[in-house]
Amino acid sequence: MDLASRYKGVVGLVFGDNPSSNEDSYIQRLLDRISNGTLPDDRRNAIVELQSVVAESNAAQLAFGASGFPVIVGILKDQRDDVEMVRGALETLLGALTPIDHGRAQKTEAHAALMNSDLLSREAENITLLLSLLEEEDFYVRYYTLQILTALLMNSQNRLQEAILTTPRGITRLMDMLMDREVIRNEALLLLTHLTREAEEIQKIVVFEGAFEKIFSIIKEEGGSDGDVVVQDCLELLNNLLRSSSSNQILLRETMGFDPIISVLKLRGITYKFTQQKTVNLLSALETINMLIMGGADTDPGKDSNKLANRTVLVQKKLLDHLLMLGVESQWAPVAVRCMTFKCIGDLVDGHPKNRDILASKVLGEDRQVEPALNSILRIILQTSSIQEFVAADYVFKTFCEKNREGQTMLASTLIPQPHLITRDPLEDDVNMSFGSMLLRGICSGETDGDLETCCRAASILSHVLKDNFQCKEKALKIVLESHVPSMGTPETLFQRIVRYLAVASSMKSKDKSSTMGKSYIQQIILKLLVTWTVDCPAAVQCFLDSRHHLTCLLELVANPAATVCIRGLASILLGECVIYNKSNENGKDAFAVVDAVSQKMGLTTYFSKFEEMQSSFIFSPSEAPRQGDKPLTRTATPSEAEIEDVDVANAMDKGNEDHPMLISLFDPSFTGLVKSLEGKIRERIVDVYSRPKSEVAVVPANLEQRSGENEKAYINRLKAFIEKQCSEIQNLLARNAALAEDLASSGKNEESQGSVQRSSTVMEKVQMESIRRELQEASQRLETVKAEKAKLESEASDYKNMAAKLESDLKGLSDAYNSLEQANYHLEKEVRSLKGGEGPMEFPDIEAIKEEVRKEAQKESEDELNDLLVCLGQEESKVEKLTAKLMELGVDVDKLLEDIGDESEAQGESEEEEDDH
Repeated sequence: MDLASRYKGVVGLVFGDNPSSNEDSYIQRLLDRISNGTLPDDRRNAIVELQSVVAESNAAQLAFGASGFPVIVGILKDQRDDVEMVRGALETLLGALTPIDHGRAQKTEAHAALMNSDLLSREAENITLLLSLLEEEDFYVRYYTLQILTALLMNSQNRLQEAILTTPRGITRLMDMLMDREVIRNEALLLLTHLTREAEEIQKIVVFEGAFEKIFSIIKEEGGSDGDVVVQDCLELLNNLLRSSSSNQILLRETMGFDPIISVLKLRGITYKFTQQKTVNLLSALETINMLIMGGADTDPGKDSNKLANRTVLVQKKLLDHLLMLGVESQWAPVAVRCMTFKCIGDLVDGHPKNRDILASKVLGEDRQVEPALNSILRIILQTSSIQEFVAADYVFKTFCEKNREGQTMLASTLIPQPHLITRDPLEDDVNMSFGSMLLRGICSGETDGDLETCCRAASILSHVLKDNFQCKEKALKIVLESHVPSMGTPETLFQRIVRYLAVASSMKSKDKSSTMGKSYIQQIILKLLVTWTVDCPAAVQCFLDSRHHLTCLLELVANPAATVCIRGLASILLGECVIYNKSNENGKDAFAVVDAVSQKMGLTTYFSKFEEMQSSFIFSPSEAPRQGDKPLTRTATPSEAEIEDVDVANAMDKGNEDHPMLISLFDPSFTGLVKSLEGKIRERIVDVYSRPKSEVAVVPANLEQRSGENEKAYINRLKAFIEKQCSEIQNLLARNAALAEDLASSGKNEESQGSVQRSSTVMEKVQMESIRRELQEASQRLETVKAEKAKLESEASDYKNMAAKLESDLKGLSDAYNSLEQANYHLEKEVRSLKGGEGPMEFPDIEAIKEEVRKEAQKESEDELNDLLVCLGQEESKVEKLTAKLMELGVDVDKLLEDIGDESEAQGESEEEEDDH
């Protein structure tokens, strides 16, 4: 519509300086000419004039919105054959939906474009009408229609999405535009990018319509990462489709595969030429890769399995090679690209043992100048001038070492100090140097130039190697480093060297590399290493306490008001570890000595307050420093060249935080969680140390032995005096402990923290409750013992009673047998007499003698058995008397117990008689 140029400034000519009074009438006259005009040229001129007025005036847009939409929509419906009128109508609509430059518009004016978008999108038929225009043959009709839909989407996103979903073939028509001429294709691509950002249903339809094939076709046609902003739009659309959908990721993996997106990362042509657009394209492609690595939305039930499959396939497609080329070997790549590349490498090996092994086996370089990839990444960490690149590369080692004991052991096995380690350039590119030697050289680099920046970076890597690995900690403790000047100093262990650097860092002025806006992070990182090292490692605690100067230095650091909250807090945690992991019984190095030193230096209340201060800092408090992911790259969020060169950290600086904001990234949730768990253990252990005697082992001094020539009375008096002195000292210590515990329980951190006051006030209650609990447990144990003894005695008494009843029964049986013998004897005598009377005198044996002999033998046997029985009864009677006495001591009523047993026996007997009767 070239005629539009004739009407530039027409609003000023018609409306003058105060156009608001005549705008409505002027717009109405133009609309009347358009709808009721008889001459086609006049109608076309009127719509061109209307278009120009609406494009230049906010008030004209408002006036048009009041009554102009029906006229324009009528043209689009009924005058499709008049292409010029349709073009003019579409341009007018586009002008009415496009915001006027707010520099020219008054601030009090209503947002006309937004209101017009709302009016037009209220009717779903209008959206359907616009979508139908995409099938017209005229290029400008399709072009302006896409621009109108994009403008509506910006102002009325939800309505437009609903209308497009309810329109038959609505999405299909938009997808067909991707195969149209370049200009229309680009507009359709931009529209689809906005349309799919938060619309899951639309995303599914777009994917079903073959979006992946069309996207990668356009990217390839535009030249990959070397292409213009169209490549960025394609990657943004692709990211919208993959960001929260595991199903779409699976579809891409099983149809086209990941080769097309990996190919975008390939560097073509001059590898050191990185324009701003190429950088953005690479960042967008890396964002896509990272989405595939993460596997989809956190709420997606299939995320974990999809994540594992994606990572496996990506490594199989040689993604690691491209990432290492882009992030490690390409020295000309911008910092933002290298940082994103390291993040992708870290996520790729996180929790994936096979990928970790592949990364560990990668070597970089050519010919003889080759070295392991991990060594190259470590070299970047030690040499880079970018803090963000250091943090990103550090993340690679964090994920590599996380729950990877074999990998940690492999790296720790190379920790072998080289002869005269310090005399050489710590940043020398010696590709033959092992990982551990390079790491130790980085740690010791501060000896030469007084700059501990490289040392603290190496310390961060060492903390990952040692984390949760007792064998690696023990091996590192045995490393001995030479002095900077061997003739003037003695060798010291690696642990002692790091502690010394902590003391040096507290007194050094931060240099340019180690500080941004005066905020250093060296001490915090060294403290992180020491805290990680001493966890569950009594040998490290013993090494720390071998020098009294170490404890003094740490106490000074905790009490130093000039130190940051994080430094004081981590130093307090390290002090607490010297208590909870202290296994020493040596005087001056045991847990009691450490707690006593803390109490004398600052008091336990002040000491515990350091924990609350640290937990409320922006590093440890989620509300203060939420760990948010990177925002998606869009056209509106594209970083400038300055931002691409480095990541801006000024926002966190401006909040008044003392600690460096990059610590948020280095102090990951696993470390902050460890610190919080240690805090609780430290509180309990310190209270326990003050609630118990110092030692349960009694040591007898040598001077308590009796001296030669000393009589017994003098020896006893000297022992008595020594014991009285010891008792006095013990009472003083107990009183001091009680006072300290009471002070700790009754006072809080400070008046500003109510929560900490409540926590501190419960310390004494915990001690009292623990004492009461132990007493109750002991009483319960004693009661159970008494009950068991009582049950045992009752069981024995019942056994004895049963035995007595059996013996009585045996005695009765013997008596019956004796009576039967007497009766048999009587019958024999009777028979003998009868025989004598009937047959006359005969010679018979002496019956009386035989009877007497039999009687004596039977009597003898009965007496022997009776004597044995009486002996047994006597023994049982003695036992019964003892049991009776024992029961009476226990408070048992013996007579009642016997009555109960008798009643039970009678009842049992009666039941047996009844059974016999039946």
